[in-house]
Amino acid sequence: MNTHELARELGLPGAQKLLSGSMARLAYNGHDGFPRVVPVGFHWTGERIVVSTAPTAPKARALSARPQVALTIDTGSTPEEAKALLVRGLATLQTVDGVTEEYLAAARSSMDESQLAEFERNVQSTYRQMVRISIEPQWARFYDFGAGRLPTFLADLVTDG
Repeated sequence: MNTHELARELGLPGAQKLLSGSMARLAYNGHDGFPRVVPVGFHWTGERIVVSTAPTAPKARALSARPQVALTIDTGSTPEEAKALLVRGLATLQTVDGVTEEYLAAARSSMDESQLAEFERNVQSTYRQMVRISIEPQWARFYDFGAGRLPTFLADLVTDG
C-alpha cells in the first residue's frame, strides 16, 4: 500500500473515530514462532500507534526480535453496527524512565478527572521504566459493515448473490 492510499484509509472519519479509542488487539509472533493476540491500550499520535508496556512483558522481548505486527480496533455488537480498522506495521521499541506520555494520554481519553489523578499516582509508583512500542502503519483497511464498506471477498459475494 502506498503512502497516499494509507493516509486516505487512516483519514476516513470512521477510521479516525476508532483511532480515538483506547483499546485494540495486537498480534505478533512470540519467541516460539506462534502468533499471539493480546488486548492493549494504545494512543494514536496522528502518525503512529503507540502501545506502552513493562520492560519485562513478553511482547517487548518478542517484538525486539520480530517487529512485524497487526492491530485490530473494532466496535459494534451486531452486523449493522460493526466497524473495524485493521492495521499492519512495524514496531520500534524504546525503553524510557518512568511512564510514557502516550500511556497517560490514552488514560486521559477514557477516564474522568478523579479517576485519572489516582490512576496517574498508581502508575507513577508502579513503573520505574516503560517500553514505548511505536507502530508505523504500513497497511490499513477500514470496514463499516452496516454501511456496506466490506472486505472485497464479501462485497463480491453480495454482488454475485
